[in-house]
Amino acid sequence: MTASSPATPAGRRPDLWSRLGLRAGIALTVLLLVVAATVAMAVVAYRLQAGSTRDRFVASALAGFASDAQQANKHENPEGGSKVDRVADFMQGRLGLQWAVVNLRGPSGPLSTRVDDRYLPAVVSQGFDGVVPAAAIEIALEGLAPFTFSTDTGNDPQFVVAGQVSTDLVLVEFYSTRKMEAELRNLRLQLGAVALVVSALALGLGTAAATRIQRRVSVAAGAAARLGAGDLQVRLPVQGRDEIADLAVSFNVMAARLGESIEQLREKDEQQQRFVADVAHDLRTPVASMLAAADSLDSDDPAGRERSAELVRTQARRMSALVADLLEMSRFDAGAAEFRPELVDLVALVDDAIEGIAAEGVTVDAPAECTVSADPRRLHAVVTNLISNALRHGRPPITVTIAVDPRAQEISVAVADSGPGVPAELAPYIFDRFTRGDRARAHTEGSGLGLAIVAENIRLHGGRLVTYNRGGAVFEFTLPRASLTDTSHG
Repeated sequence: MTASSPATPAGRRPDLWSRLGLRAGIALTVLLLVVAATVAMAVVAYRLQAGSTRDRFVASALAGFASDAQQANKHENPEGGSKVDRVADFMQGRLGLQWAVVNLRGPSGPLSTRVDDRYLPAVVSQGFDGVVPAAAIEIALEGLAPFTFSTDTGNDPQFVVAGQVSTDLVLVEFYSTRKMEAELRNLRLQLGAVALVVSALALGLGTAAATRIQRRVSVAAGAAARLGAGDLQVRLPVQGRDEIADLAVSFNVMAARLGESIEQLREKDEQQQRFVADVAHDLRTPVASMLAAADSLDSDDPAGRERSAELVRTQARRMSALVADLLEMSRFDAGAAEFRPELVDLVALVDDAIEGIAAEGVTVDAPAECTVSADPRRLHAVVTNLISNALRHGRPPITVTIAVDPRAQEISVAVADSGPGVPAELAPYIFDRFTRGDRARAHTEGSGLGLAIVAENIRLHGGRLVTYNRGGAVFEFTLPRASLTDTSHG
């Protein structure tokens, strides 16, 4: 079995960029792009410059040839002689230029002869030992413009111009292109050097940029690994406004929300653990009492059986109330608590709650008319629980104060007693489940769920619940007076 290279998650082999890594891939990409752009620009610049240089060279050669042909045709040789002699006499003054004169008819001077595909000139410049192609002479004779072509005579490439001086004579001038080609060669070298320098700079800058990006990505990867390992406090530094900065912001938001969610889960877990422990503790006493009372029912003493039956009834009622409260709390936790708002006369509801528990020493301070949109069953349970709590743990007189704030469209209800108030150490936890003070624990009929249910009901109404001491304990809740249309709590 042969070893194979690692494959991507999709089953395909990684490409070159994946094998190189982030930094090398970015640097190589930048280098290739810059090299391609530089080479393209160098080629375009060279072609433009070379074309312009050659055009200027040709234009200069043609202009020089036209001037020479015109003046040679009009030139008068002081010594007389043929037409060929007069042209040759003029061209002798053109220093640094090789030339040749082809005479096609005898009367104009020495006759040029044709050998195969070339002509032997009648007269040439000093040092010229070449021949003239017959095609150049024939085309020059046929056209009005000079005939041009290039030739390479060994170490000296030349640009050739041939044209008529007169009907019988053709002047041929040879312009050396060595200097022009040297300039173009230097231009190619300069452009190549510039391309190399730019490529080197691109490689350096690409590597630097890739290193910076890789460093930031590595920091993000490390933070993700720490977050996965359980470090919920890890955060990424936000630098700049680029995509990696956006990634850092998103990561920080995700980490914060994940931390909040896990913290809520921990709190819920601790709450459930306390819930189970408190339920077990609160059920243990009535169950034990009921078992003891059940054993006493077999007694022959009628009075003992009566006491046992009463004890069973009392503990059964307590267990029934506890189970009802537990079921209500489970509905809140599950988001399944029903909420059916309607217009409620709050004063009448408070009076009914006081009458329902036969409370004595309770006075109501309220305006003549006071309505609120609320669930009457739940609001009745809230008022009943708060008044019962004041009677059980405080002292009369107890005052229920209803106040309306027309500016905020809110209504508040405060239940105040004349007892010792809420202990400072208990105040932060007073609305938690199964929270009872030392005095409350002496009242075995309480479960510690009453105020927690009150808090959930007020939250369901969109209100606020607070407690403070002012000559005794004061429990005050505030509800919005706006009409509520929700039919369930989800």
